[in-house]
Parts: sequence; structure tokens; C-alpha cells
Amino acid sequence: MIISISDLLKTVNKEETHVVEIEMSTIKSRLGEYPIREKHPVSLLIKNVENKKLQIKGEVKITLDIPCSRCLEIVPTAIECSIDKELNIDNGSAVDEDMETTDYLIGFNLDVDKLVYAEILVNWPMKVLCKEDCKGICKVCGTNLNKKECGCQRTELDPRMAAIQEVFNKFKEV
Repeated sequence: MIISISDLLKTVNKEETHVVEIEMSTIKSRLGEYPIREKHPVSLLIKNVENKKLQIKGEVKITLDIPCSRCLEIVPTAIECSIDKELNIDNGSAVDEDMETTDYLIGFNLDVDKLVYAEILVNWPMKVLCKEDCKGICKVCGTNLNKKECGCQRTELDPRMAAIQEVFNKFKEV
């Protein structure tokens, strides 16, 4: 959703509160495309502070379907983050000094979806697990080891020890 901030920039110390629905249905990144399972409206407080700074504050609550890092089963993952942006007002327009480009702010229009998207990417979890003791998948046959065991040899040997392993294998045959 687009919010016009032109009136806000014209009036000193004016503040507005907006409750905005997130229009995105998926989050796309270089890692893949993740469907949004549940999304809550974003409540934004936008404030013109002494005609010098534009403050944007809000809360984002969203649940995404992200695959487990070990077994690739889909895990509903809640991401909650705070939006706290402070933009400088320069010649009647808002400029973010911390970033080179602000794709969420185009002229006097604030694109809430792009702002939320940027905050979600910054708060993306490092690792998502279906459970703490997830066994993952077999590297040989691809079986989900949480559901059943396979008979594959999964021990990885150090390549430097390959010659010694051959000696042990010869003694097994005897």
C-alpha cells in the first residue's frame, strides 16, 4: 500500500497513524520464494520532527513457510520486528542518510510493502529447524531421517585416510 506523506512534510511537528494491510503474498529473495502464511496489519506512526527529520515507527508480525535447514520440511516461522526509521528532511523531501537508495520512499509516497520487505530481510532467521534434534536427510539416498532410518553408509572419511581404510577392508575379507 502507498501512503502519501506530502501533507506531513508541509506541516511542522505533525504526526499521522496508519494501519495498513500487507499486500504481499510471498517473500522473494535470492534464496527462493516463501509464501506468507499469516500477516497482521502494520501500524505505522509517521512524524515530522521540527521539519528536520521524518520518523517512521511500527511493528511487523508475519508468519512465513520456510523449509527446515536440515530436513527441508516446511516450518511455519514467525518473524516479528520493529520499524524505526529516521529520515532527514532536505528541501521538502525525506532522505535516508544511512542508505544510498530508499526504494520504499518514492518522492512523497511511502510504499509500506517495500518497507516491510526490507525489515523482514534484515530480521531473517539464520537457521530454521523443524525441531531442535532434527536429524536431517541422508546424503546418499535423500531419506528424511526424522521419519525413517535408511541402510546407507553415511560416515564420511577423511580422504587422507583412504589408504588405511583400504587396508582395513582387505582384513575384513580374510
